[in-house]
Amino acid sequence: MKSKLFFISLSVFFVGLVQLRAQTITSRVVDKTTNKGIPYATVQYQSNRGVITNEEGRFSIQNPSSTNMPDSLYISSIGYEKIAIPLTAVLDSILYVEPKAIELNEVFLFDKELSVHEIIEKVKENIPKNYVDTPIKQRLFFRQSSLNTLTKLNIVFEESTIEELNKKFLDSVVSILPRNAAFYTESLATYYQKPEDKKLELIKAAELYDKNNEGSMEALSAKLERIFKDNVKPDSFLKIKSGWFGQKVQVDSILNESIKDSIAKIEQEEKGEFPFLRNRKRELGSLYARFFYKKDCKLNFINKSNRFKFSLKGYSAMDEDGVYIIEFVPKRSEDFQGTLYVNIEDFAIMRIDYENVKSLKKIKLLGFSYEEVSYKGTSIYAKDSDGTYNLRFLDKTLGRNMGVRRPLSVIEKNKYVKGKRKQNELSMEIDLINFNTEKYEIIVFDTENISAETFESIEENPSVKATYLSEYDPEFWEGFDIVEPNSAIREFSITK
Repeated sequence: MKSKLFFISLSVFFVGLVQLRAQTITSRVVDKTTNKGIPYATVQYQSNRGVITNEEGRFSIQNPSSTNMPDSLYISSIGYEKIAIPLTAVLDSILYVEPKAIELNEVFLFDKELSVHEIIEKVKENIPKNYVDTPIKQRLFFRQSSLNTLTKLNIVFEESTIEELNKKFLDSVVSILPRNAAFYTESLATYYQKPEDKKLELIKAAELYDKNNEGSMEALSAKLERIFKDNVKPDSFLKIKSGWFGQKVQVDSILNESIKDSIAKIEQEEKGEFPFLRNRKRELGSLYARFFYKKDCKLNFINKSNRFKFSLKGYSAMDEDGVYIIEFVPKRSEDFQGTLYVNIEDFAIMRIDYENVKSLKKIKLLGFSYEEVSYKGTSIYAKDSDGTYNLRFLDKTLGRNMGVRRPLSVIEKNKYVKGKRKQNELSMEIDLINFNTEKYEIIVFDTENISAETFESIEENPSVKATYLSEYDPEFWEGFDIVEPNSAIREFSITK
């Protein structure tokens, strides 16, 4: 009987192991005390391979049968005990982690006890050694989430000499414009960079959004084009006025715009100039240019450390290295507060959590308004084999309010017509406020130093295009490690 039970148990174990080898490991890391997900925890499954949990504590690891996976996963996060969990216990489960009590007097070996001011000065001194701008190659996953909410939209109709451009038409325009729009872009790529240049090899990409919004706007554009063709003379020009300001636009250029766009798109593709590749490379370059150690970075708590107050809150461990935990707040008019995790031995900043304490930019002029209300995120840097640090993970969110409240007139004039030159006029008042959120996530799986010659030899492949998805499909990324999507992305679907 015992041997029968043994063989049954053994069979169940091997069946579970076979299932595990054949599918994706998906789980969530949770604080055992609060029952909340732990964001940005490291889930390591090989000596130099792993993933980072998302803002909800979720992660996934692709586990193809060809991969030589270990018996356990190792989970670590600042402020928590590092744990090893058998692989068979991870599949589609919640992983609870105990908080680790960190005492200010916890024993670390120091040559000399340093003040927080001395630590920050050593951080500054060691930046050229810890963060080196040499050519590198990185395999990474990049997600951008663009969210727009029209919090206010009013168009007050005043006058129109074109019968079809009436209040009913303007009301239909208002009804078509989406009040909430989401656009998600995901890319798996190899990113090459040197100080003055960058290249990108796209491996696979997806775009997730509602094409119905795009279609309704195309229909509106076509209707407006038809109205113009039927009512406006081709040799006319339009004078667009908003208050005191005016701008002339040739009608011919408007009517031919769709043709020009099509020709330009064909020419771009013939030259290999694909907008998607160019856009992804530009966004990555912009994010990398804003690292805290870069010149003129908004996150100036190191470059202009005298403008901030630093407090040493304790010690902990990160990637087996001891770290100082240092909080910073602005002394007077600076913009950011946050927490730094500084390596005790080489004084590299290994992690930064930051957020703005006030609006970064606020403009209100002649009916136009713009306000940067949110600028926050987390950046994690890892030490490479040569002892220098490069980006391991980035989560950054920007929030902006944009508004317009102005009168608007579109006047058709024609200098070839005898007598009164003004042919038609449309007058209205626009009052709108749009809130835009841009969220960026990058996870770097590995970094390799390369020569300048190797960089120059890289040929970008612009033929990889993004696959359109109308709802999130986890199978799309099967076989690839990614940053797990948050609940908003997982639940995104188009209402038909």
